[in-house]
Amino acid sequence: MDSNGYNKRTFNKAERNVGGTHGLAFIYFLLEHITTVVPVLIFTIAGLLTHFLGGSAMFFLAVAVAIPVVAVGTFAVTMVVQSRIEDPAAPANWEEFIEVHDAKLAKQYKGQKIPMNTMVEAYMAQKIDFKKDPLQVLWCRFDLFRLCITIDHFKFFLTKFVGQLVHHSQNADTAEVRDVYDRGNDFYRWFLGPRMVYTSGIFEDQSGSLEDAQDRKMDLVCRKTKMKPGDKHLDIGCGWGTLLCHAAKYYGTNSTGVTLAREQRKWGLDQAKQYGVEGQVEILCMDYRDIPATQYDVITCLEMAEHVGVKNYQTFLVQVKNMMKDDGFLYFQVAGLRRAWQYEDLIWGLFMGTYIFPAADSSCPLGWVVSHLERAGFEVHSMENAGVHYALTINHWYNNWVSNKDDVINKYGQWWYRLWIIFLAWSTIIASQGSSTVFMLTCHKNTSRFERRDNFVGPNIIATQQ
Repeated sequence: MDSNGYNKRTFNKAERNVGGTHGLAFIYFLLEHITTVVPVLIFTIAGLLTHFLGGSAMFFLAVAVAIPVVAVGTFAVTMVVQSRIEDPAAPANWEEFIEVHDAKLAKQYKGQKIPMNTMVEAYMAQKIDFKKDPLQVLWCRFDLFRLCITIDHFKFFLTKFVGQLVHHSQNADTAEVRDVYDRGNDFYRWFLGPRMVYTSGIFEDQSGSLEDAQDRKMDLVCRKTKMKPGDKHLDIGCGWGTLLCHAAKYYGTNSTGVTLAREQRKWGLDQAKQYGVEGQVEILCMDYRDIPATQYDVITCLEMAEHVGVKNYQTFLVQVKNMMKDDGFLYFQVAGLRRAWQYEDLIWGLFMGTYIFPAADSSCPLGWVVSHLERAGFEVHSMENAGVHYALTINHWYNNWVSNKDDVINKYGQWWYRLWIIFLAWSTIIASQGSSTVFMLTCHKNTSRFERRDNFVGPNIIATQQ
């Protein structure tokens, strides 16, 4: 199932479990207030320096520009240097695992670990080939590759990523999302399988089928939110509409989905006909900020909030709360990095932000997410970490992708096939080891009038994954 690599995996000898700092929380605070508090701080510091140093208006403007440039540049350089200290250059025998076709690259790293990002870029450019199954090779990555930040990461962070953090306008988000999800439904079917569910399944055993796990997951969401016939259900970021159709067919809901991708909407409406629920399913192709203001019994949001952005997160959650009835339920699922992060977590995250999920910068630790939910007026009833289920799910996606290799290459070419090989193989590993995980939260409005006893005490209470 995983190319016999799991039991042969290697581990980062430099891994540390460090706590006690507030650095990450401070960074998130600055990102959330990047257009308000940050400019005030910059102009205040620039003003004070200008006053005490007797500078001119031009001096003030120069200092105001220099402060964020120096701060961001210093942070980025520090991260590059520190990552290389933690994973220094070291001997490696990678010839057994990969073949390097580029003579310059082979000479440069002969007998030495290759930086992970360098290897990935070379593989996608067909300068490198794997001699063994790519997933099996990546299980041994700490013996072969350096998990350090490179100049390419530095360039991406200072240019595209910082820009994504700042804007998150409707036009920018629409362009980012549609470029990804309107690529082609066949592209996604070749790894997601016939259900077209782009999220974690729930497995009862490690050898279970992907389809059973996906069906179990859809049913779990419906049961956690106590869906019943006639309920008005909103799914924000509905993907290809599978949850909408499942809820309408098996729980009798009137389900509305929201997506920016035209191809997803087309697939979802066709799927509603196949399920026999076309009269109960509607899919709106629009930005979440344009969702008509009405009241829903159930709102679900599975891994869409990551695209909202840190600075828009609280506004989004308040919008969701205002669309939910007082006795309604919210199922909120988010993918996030672990709080005690390692450099591999960051490097993988930059890879994902560069190629797979651009502008998905609000993939944050659980504490940050829960804090925002509570600030917005929600009470978190249950939370489950389903990261290991995601690892098994992505492993199935990887196997699907490999089995459809010829079809993918014939239509989309080697570059896309190889990019997704790295994405699915590396993500299988990341989820297996807890670097990134998925949190399943069931929430309701935190009001005294909400009926807690009848909802949470009884024979049909759902609080476990199985």
